[in-house]
Amino acid sequence: MNTFPADFVWGAATAAYQIEGAVDEDGRGESIWDRFCATPGKVRAGDSGAVACDFYHRYPQDIELMRELGLAAFRFSIAWPRVMPNGRGAVNASGLDFYDRLVDELLAADIQPFPTLYHWDLPQTLQDEGGWTARSTAEAFVEYAEVVVQRLGDRVTHWTTHNEPWVAAWLGHSWGIHAPGHTSEQEAVDAAHHLLLSHGWAVEAIRREVSDAQVGIVLNLEHVDPASDSPADADAARELDGRANRWFLDPIFRGSYPDDVALSPPVQPGDLEAIAARIDFLGVNNYFRFVVREGPEIVEVPGAQRTAMGWEVHPDSLHKLLVRVARDYAPPAMYITENGAAFEDVRVHDGSVHDVERTEFLQGHTDAVARAIEDGAPIVGYFVWSFLDNFEWSFGYSRRFGIVYVDYVTQERVPKDSFHWYKQRIRSLQPA
Repeated sequence: MNTFPADFVWGAATAAYQIEGAVDEDGRGESIWDRFCATPGKVRAGDSGAVACDFYHRYPQDIELMRELGLAAFRFSIAWPRVMPNGRGAVNASGLDFYDRLVDELLAADIQPFPTLYHWDLPQTLQDEGGWTARSTAEAFVEYAEVVVQRLGDRVTHWTTHNEPWVAAWLGHSWGIHAPGHTSEQEAVDAAHHLLLSHGWAVEAIRREVSDAQVGIVLNLEHVDPASDSPADADAARELDGRANRWFLDPIFRGSYPDDVALSPPVQPGDLEAIAARIDFLGVNNYFRFVVREGPEIVEVPGAQRTAMGWEVHPDSLHKLLVRVARDYAPPAMYITENGAAFEDVRVHDGSVHDVERTEFLQGHTDAVARAIEDGAPIVGYFVWSFLDNFEWSFGYSRRFGIVYVDYVTQERVPKDSFHWYKQRIRSLQPA
């Protein structure tokens, strides 16, 4: 058995729009994902997060499941339009009350809350003013962060500013497959810069409110392998690594964008210093690796095991990624904030879900984390994605990532075999 530190944090992760539902309740405003889902052809089968897992009403029962699982921490996101329906200005007391209750219930179950302030559900009002392509949205984010931290900061110690700014920027503004559905690379670059800028500003704002807060950001990072030993393929791998990984790591840890990546962010004086604000931890989300050839062109490895998303299962790449990030950027601490897999889960005659592939995935990837720790990476926690099956963005409800099966008609929760494996994994590694 691989050895983890005695105080290693075992957790599970979710996001507000993917699980909460209750989009029209208690004063919540419209988000860009509400609008995107209502746009014909954008989301599979016309699905939306309107009900999702109904976590807004069912969170006490779900926390009981977390307690049964043995979680030390629960990563969730706060819905900006639930707290500030117009993105700035008026605060919705009912929205803040919900997160107040959620935090208290988690703490009563001895589960540490790990909130993320932004997991892609921008208030539509701000989008109408330019969204993340506008510098004013970064300013509004700081106002929102201050409101939330003032309310919860007496009980919440670990704060994440953003989840996967690369996805919010490129999938939402260049590729058009996430909200707001735009297709301009320059918009993606502008949005990425303002996301990073708002992160840096918010780090300082959070510390002003709670001097001993632990603050970080979550990046989706992927190890990149060249398809061959050729110099051209090596160059292609470096180019993709620059756009996918270094474009975010470099400004956060070095105060500069990589000079070998031909993108032009709207940097103003002082921006890079702000983005490089000291953080206490880096969250790493990882699901797959890239294999690339000259172009750069992403290639598929023949015969590789793949998830229902079409992503290659390759745990060793997680190990390589973590060791590389630790070596090149020296973050003070690292959490694996998302790691998991979608498979074709089926309930059998007795109602159970035997997700052998997911259990093997989690075994392989947690072993890879242990090896990275042995190799010096400062990894202090692991959060499986996801605690619940949920709304999987443009895929709607057709992809299941959860270790808990959700029957979306009845809202019944069924712990899968991977849940029971994870429970045993956590229990076996507890100090005697």
